[in-house]
Formats: sequence, C-alpha cells, structure tokens
Amino acid sequence: MPRNKRNFRAALVLIAVFAAGYVMAQVKNKFAAPKTIIHFVSLKWKADAPEADRQKALEGIKTMAGEIPGIKNVWIKTIRVQPQEYNAVFAIEFESAQAAEVYRDHPAHKAWEKGYLEIREESRSGQASN
Repeated sequence: MPRNKRNFRAALVLIAVFAAGYVMAQVKNKFAAPKTIIHFVSLKWKADAPEADRQKALEGIKTMAGEIPGIKNVWIKTIRVQPQEYNAVFAIEFESAQAAEVYRDHPAHKAWEKGYLEIREESRSGQASN
C-alpha cells in the first residue's frame, strides 16, 4: 500500500477517535435545568406508628398523585434522609408553580394528609425550581 494512502487512513482514524472523544465528553457533561417545581419532604414518624401505616401513607402519595392535575413524578423510596433522626423522605414534581398551588388545596391532598398527619411526628419540606 502506498505510503500516502496509509498516512491518509491513519489521519482519518485519528480524526474519528478525536471526534468520538469530543462527542462523548459533550454527552457526559450535559445536564438539564427544567422549569418544573420539586416539592421535597423529610419526615419523622411517631414512635408508635405501625410500619404498615407508614408504608400506606407513602404508597398513598402515588394514589393522590393520580388524582391531582399537574403532578409529573413522585419519589417515595428513601435512600438517605437529613436530619439523621428522621425516617423517610418523599418528593413530588409539579409541571408548574400553579400545579403546586393546586396540590396544596386539592381534596385528594387533604384526604391523604389526614391519615399522614396522624402518624407523623414532624416534617420539613421545601420546593425548588430553576
């Protein structure tokens, strides 16, 4: 094979490797900044709250979310919680600030909250967006 052809092929391979590395670096560093609202709650159950009632309250978030317009996603599985003496966390993603307002006073939220408040000792909540 002529030397010029080999050099040309080697150059093409190097360009392809460089381009692939560049593309991978761009994909790796991508992140989104959605305009949705995230509502997050850290909670501490009452000491005498039965485990079944705790699970029912957390599962009830999914049922409630299905009834309230504007809820996009829910998270109910606790991985880590702060402060450490708390027992669980959950989060709800709303499509907009208006949807978060609807949630606050919605009858499905009020109904869920009745059972939840009976077994909750304390909670801390917040909302965040971009």
